[in-house]
Amino acid sequence: MDFNQFGGKGLGWTDPNSSSFYQLLVSQGLVPLQAAVTPERQGEGSLSIPHGTTVLALTYADGVVMAGDRMATEGHTVSERRIQKVYQVDKFSSVAFAGAAGPCMELTRLFQVELEHYEKLEGTGLSTQGKANKLAQMIRGNFPLAMQGLVVVPIFAGYDTERGTGCIFKYDVVGGKYEETDFHSVGSGSRDAKGSLKKIFRKGLSEEAAIAVAVESLYDASEGDTATGSPDMMRGIFPTIKIVNARGVADVPDHQIKTILETLLQNIRI
Repeated sequence: MDFNQFGGKGLGWTDPNSSSFYQLLVSQGLVPLQAAVTPERQGEGSLSIPHGTTVLALTYADGVVMAGDRMATEGHTVSERRIQKVYQVDKFSSVAFAGAAGPCMELTRLFQVELEHYEKLEGTGLSTQGKANKLAQMIRGNFPLAMQGLVVVPIFAGYDTERGTGCIFKYDVVGGKYEETDFHSVGSGSRDAKGSLKKIFRKGLSEEAAIAVAVESLYDASEGDTATGSPDMMRGIFPTIKIVNARGVADVPDHQIKTILETLLQNIRI
């Protein structure tokens, strides 16, 4: 066996004709997600790296709802109030990230290109499980950066057209993949979000009810975690929420989220 055919440290085959865009980059010596702080630069002072929190996903009768707050922080400082943490990656799947903002966005863009590249070469898209496995491989490739503090922790949600159901996958920092049947949350506010989800989540929720559950859980996270952004009525900044179902991926409009928040706040005051 020619071990030169392997790309880097367990990243896969480096055949330039591979249907994997990620492996194509490796075959050309362009290993993605590897630009990091080198040992000789570590003494130049601390780096201010924006981090994004909090994201969640929950299943409902027809698919999955994914949501994320909009704030990024640098330590105890707000670095961005309108960051996006939930992205569509193809027609039937979406991904949400918590962690170092730069690597999160880079890995998301690479994942989008990876799925498009595969579909163009193979003439068909990856299965939902295949997409989840591919993301796990890419997270594993980010491990050298994670060891330097640039951690990327995603949630992947897809609609499995073969099974006719929504799927949620969670990951650990080394690329371990685990499927969740009900809900999951990651980020600094995930403990509060999960606590809220445990109380109000029910199987077979309608789409409208599932969106309301996501909004309330993020609001509870923002109440208990200083790094999670609260909805900002004055600036018109609301959580990013996406629906994944048999029709594809769709955004929940801000005016719908605002209405849910107004009802929630009114009930809290009462």
